[in-house]
Amino acid sequence: MKTPVSEPHLLLLRFSGELSTKGRATRRQFVTRLLRNVKDALSAEGYQGKIERHHDRVFVEVSSPGAISVLERVFGLQSLSPVLRRPGSSLDEIVSTGHEIFRDAVRGKRFAVRARFVGDREGDSFSAKNVEIELGEALRPLAARVDLDDPEVTARVEIYRGQAYFFALRRPGRGGLPVGSGDRAVALVSGGFDSAVAAWQLLKRGVALDYVFCNLGGASHRLGALRVIKVIADRWSYGSQPRLHAVDFEGVSRELQRNTTPRYWQVLLKRSMLRSAEAIARECGACAIVTGEAVGQVSSQTVKNLATISEATRMPILRPLVGFNKDEIIEMANRIGTGALSAVVAEYCAMVPRRPSTSAKLDVVLKEENRIAPAVLETAIANREVLNLRALDPDDSGLDELERSEIPSGANVIDLRSKEEFHSWHYPDAVRLDFGHALEAYPSFAKDRTYLLYCEFGLKSAHLAELMAREGLRAYHFRGGTHALRHYCEQMHSKAR
Repeated sequence: MKTPVSEPHLLLLRFSGELSTKGRATRRQFVTRLLRNVKDALSAEGYQGKIERHHDRVFVEVSSPGAISVLERVFGLQSLSPVLRRPGSSLDEIVSTGHEIFRDAVRGKRFAVRARFVGDREGDSFSAKNVEIELGEALRPLAARVDLDDPEVTARVEIYRGQAYFFALRRPGRGGLPVGSGDRAVALVSGGFDSAVAAWQLLKRGVALDYVFCNLGGASHRLGALRVIKVIADRWSYGSQPRLHAVDFEGVSRELQRNTTPRYWQVLLKRSMLRSAEAIARECGACAIVTGEAVGQVSSQTVKNLATISEATRMPILRPLVGFNKDEIIEMANRIGTGALSAVVAEYCAMVPRRPSTSAKLDVVLKEENRIAPAVLETAIANREVLNLRALDPDDSGLDELERSEIPSGANVIDLRSKEEFHSWHYPDAVRLDFGHALEAYPSFAKDRTYLLYCEFGLKSAHLAELMAREGLRAYHFRGGTHALRHYCEQMHSKAR
């Protein structure tokens, strides 16, 4: 379908089917919200658009066809089509124009014609069937044949109030409900695959979100999580201004490790995170907490442990991924644009006991919690960092000075991985140090040496390098983790030959 260069691009937007099931007043509110989100999407991505609203259709006039890929990410739209609008008061007029528009598209192809009237038909002297037959006959000599069951090209015509709209392309939208048409919630996020996908699922249901990040891994973990949630905020949250509440959980982690039984650490930690989310939700006017938990995925997510963890709050907990497999979650993360970023963040926690409880009883957990000073969590929440995600540049972090893509001359290289991984492969002359032990021992390291740290993904090593730098040590971590370091070693070996 050809469009003259000088002609504005017109997009036909169709509402999600769920909007049509609402009562008249509710539907009007939802559509108003949807159009506001459409305007925000165009503005955020640098497009200017003029919106026309008719019956159950919305037309948007834009200067560039690229706008359609932006509007595909606006929840509440079922499908979108680039259209050409022409006078359509007579059958001959529609057939003549349709032949001109579709002749190149159907040439040598199997095709079908689909026509329909939209809205009031009063005064029309022909039917949609007449349009299909007459336009089909006009195009048939150019095409391979008519194929109503499996056409390669479908020439579509919609007639509304004396205007005919011609299009061949029907691109799917995301459906769902407009963001902001429902209640507010906060999403607990880690930067991993699960929490980002869970947040996306709630946005699709019209729930506006703020995000709570309980930071266990320092500035590097914060940066990784920011990059992931920034994608959700920029690409999928049109019509809202989501904020990230970054809570420093280092003190909470230390308090748990000092005073509680290791096998309950994970359950206790998750309960502390829920309490943080609840406190922040109440300040924000949110009425639910969203998590990325799935039954059985890790030890803290058995049904019994989830029940015990949930008792930490009276606020509803929404778990949209509870029945998903990990591969399904990763596939969704790749589709929405967070997969590659989450893959390098990994799930981080310095509190992984050897034999975690998989069926922690509530009375036992409550006794464990009595050993924890409540003020530690309260202080962490009060001192949290609040960031406007859509206005934020996550890479403006100053962390580059701690990263290296080569081994500094004379550096003491420390491997923070497990014994098994170390024995499978390690950098020559590297010393293996258990991460938990390293967190306790680094203040005693000699300050006249240079240290290069590495781990599986570069998250633990970045955290430790950050802590060591605070103590005045010359410490760096290898960017990209073990995979990047092995590639570096292979390159050095090739050059040496």
